[in-house]
Amino acid sequence: MSPKSIALRPHPHLYEINTWTWLQKLSTRLGRVVRLADVPDSEWDALARLGFDILWLMGVWRRSPESRQIALADPGNKALYDRALPGWKPDDVIGSPYAVAQYTPDPRVGTWESLDLVRSKLHARGILLFLDFVGNHTALDHPWTREHPEFYVQGTAADFERDAASFHRIETPRGFFFPALGRDPYFPAWADVAQLNHFSPNMRAAQLADLRTIAEHCDGVRCDMAMLQLSDIFEKIWGHLLRGESRPEQEFWAKAHAALPRLILLAEAYWGTESRLLDLGFSFAYDKVLYDDVRDIRMPELHSLLGAPVSYQSHLARFLENHDEDRCAEVFGKNRRPSVGTLLGTLPGMRFYHQGELEGSKIRLPITLRIAVDEPPDAAGMAFFAKILRITKDAAFHAGAWSLLPVAPEGDGTAGNLVAYEWQSEKAWKIIAVNLAGSASQGRIRFGNRPLPAKQYVFYDELNDVRYLRDADELRRIGLFVLRGAFDAHLFQVTPA
Repeated sequence: MSPKSIALRPHPHLYEINTWTWLQKLSTRLGRVVRLADVPDSEWDALARLGFDILWLMGVWRRSPESRQIALADPGNKALYDRALPGWKPDDVIGSPYAVAQYTPDPRVGTWESLDLVRSKLHARGILLFLDFVGNHTALDHPWTREHPEFYVQGTAADFERDAASFHRIETPRGFFFPALGRDPYFPAWADVAQLNHFSPNMRAAQLADLRTIAEHCDGVRCDMAMLQLSDIFEKIWGHLLRGESRPEQEFWAKAHAALPRLILLAEAYWGTESRLLDLGFSFAYDKVLYDDVRDIRMPELHSLLGAPVSYQSHLARFLENHDEDRCAEVFGKNRRPSVGTLLGTLPGMRFYHQGELEGSKIRLPITLRIAVDEPPDAAGMAFFAKILRITKDAAFHAGAWSLLPVAPEGDGTAGNLVAYEWQSEKAWKIIAVNLAGSASQGRIRFGNRPLPAKQYVFYDELNDVRYLRDADELRRIGLFVLRGAFDAHLFQVTPA
């Protein structure tokens, strides 16, 4: 099946897999070394049954031996490794997937041919394949560091002597050079990556060539720390080390999108850059703001965010966890699962799930470790997420129209703890009401002046298997009364009685 034959439905479901870890677990289970080409078809079938539209194979590119050595030598990693894998050994440390040594599949993972085989199998099941693109930096032992030191932001020998935590020394055929280590400006530098110079035309051309190669083998890319390549942000962080390079006329992402218009771009984005990146050609951007608001139960901010136009929200990637965040089961716990799981599973935008989330895993795997200790699955959590994924297969949650619904107070001041919205299509009407607070909350969902032609309506709560009968006249006059206990939710299928 060719890539052209698969159209991504609106509000898609994405599943992130840590590829190396997944293959390691399959190898243990099957008693043989499993690479991508050897993955049983039953694994792809399971993803299709759950209704996923996209599989993101995280970490397929060639790992950096130098990154591995740095991870092993870092004393701060020991406690992380001890928690994730008690009794771990040096062979369990594999280096970071975001210190890319080269954009070729790592031998442990497979080959270009096996990636193409996987993509073909996924397409046969209606699933698109996403891979990583790490545009801001490379591994310290990437070929460019020896062959093209001019591609990097550089310091001097004096800079390195003064601040070895921010610079690295690399010997090349032309002598030593001192690349700056990549960084997020709000945190210490990443010790295992060299910072690319995004004002270098030759580097940008080489990077675009890499992206073209990747695009031949997948349908989309998740772009690591995408905002760091925006010209103003790059200049603010690194301008003091640039040597006469001027800001490019066109942003790299706009150029990449123009060159590869069929490649779907997903931005890891922070600092309010989401809208800018969408304007430059990204199809989706991380919604970390929503995650933080839900985690911290910041209701005014959450209501404001959900009041944004659905045309914007439809391009946000909503998640409860990913490999950069602590586990959903650890952060939210079992008590909050009905509210946050229903909310994130039914909002507009990309619904983003992470390996282990559905099973209730609590141990966050350090990305430089190949595997974590096995955890017993949480049967109740698996049943809950299976139900949410089954319900949201309904076309109403993808082709329907979404609207935020106002909730009026009803006898107390708890209505603000509720979030209510609807999905409407020609065949279905869904109403979701979520209580994000740790105490009972109530209110009236208002429907305005919309026509309600039937005399009565059945509200079937698909989440809790309960039916309610309500008069249309009551719905028009005073709205739908909702009372939910702490961290609980309704997910109604509404039909005329």
